[in-house]
Amino acid sequence: MSKFLTRLTAVSLVSAALLSTAQAAEFTIRLGHLWPAVAGPHKNLIQPWADKIEAESGGRISVEVYPSGTLAKPPAQYDAVKNGIMDATATVQGYSANRFPLTQIVELPGVAKNAVNGSCILQSLLDENLIAQEYKDTKPIFLYTHGAGLLHTKDTLIKVPSDLSGLRIRRPTTVVAELLTELNAQPVGMPAPGSYTSMQRGVIDGVAFPWEAMASFRLNELTNAHTEVGGLYTISFIVTMNKGTYNSLPADLQAVIDKNSGITWAEKAGEVFDALDVIGKKQAEDAGHQIYTIEGGVNNPAWKPLLDKASKSYIEALEAKGLPAEKTYNRAKELAASCPS
Repeated sequence: MSKFLTRLTAVSLVSAALLSTAQAAEFTIRLGHLWPAVAGPHKNLIQPWADKIEAESGGRISVEVYPSGTLAKPPAQYDAVKNGIMDATATVQGYSANRFPLTQIVELPGVAKNAVNGSCILQSLLDENLIAQEYKDTKPIFLYTHGAGLLHTKDTLIKVPSDLSGLRIRRPTTVVAELLTELNAQPVGMPAPGSYTSMQRGVIDGVAFPWEAMASFRLNELTNAHTEVGGLYTISFIVTMNKGTYNSLPADLQAVIDKNSGITWAEKAGEVFDALDVIGKKQAEDAGHQIYTIEGGVNNPAWKPLLDKASKSYIEALEAKGLPAEKTYNRAKELAASCPS
């Protein structure tokens, strides 16, 4: 009986502690994102950010994290935050087509070297107000990119652009779609979480993904041929908050959010994604997959003219709309040289 009472007392103490913590939270931030709960971005980036906010607020802010598009599907996550359906998100800007055109300049070939480099470029463009006008409807916390985007297929090893002819390749954004079109592929748009089922059912022949995503979304299970074209593309991400949610916080709690915003967390995100790329690639290597590296990356003579054409077309199209694309692109290239990599 004494052991039972001891256990019961312990359980009661834990329950009381949890209840006390819940009662202590004055504000709850519901943050939704696209990755599975078991994936590295959730465990190594989003949840640690949430935990830090809770700790540094002394428990006055509770951050509830909802993975796998629980609160809103990936294409709707930014608007869900804007409209207050959820309080914050970590999502891909390019899932909202044509909404963040200057931001997506970082996705063009040869801009970012890796995730740390790309994240520094992107956050710096925001901090320098070159892309800030694209985020007037939410409160950006930090921006970042994943690592180098690659081509992954089943059985067909891509060595030259013509090898992509006719292949249906999942693309993440319209920017990457233009690249794939120039490379003779047939781009198929879909958010990352839908790629596994589409590949499994034969809807697509391959995917454009970084190594991180190959592990996060289990695509290494379905592909066995991988082509690394250094600098091919990267994808921009944002952690952002509903303006009303942020404004409802008292100044001292806004300061907690502000302290965990900007370049420090952008580069931390880059470090996480670069580390996850190593894990994803090792997974493919351990499985005995074919991995082909294009010599010279985007500067390879077989690839460069096509990729340069896609970049030029994108920049010119934005300039024709009156957007400072050339200025933003040139600054991104300058930042690439000065940012860590």
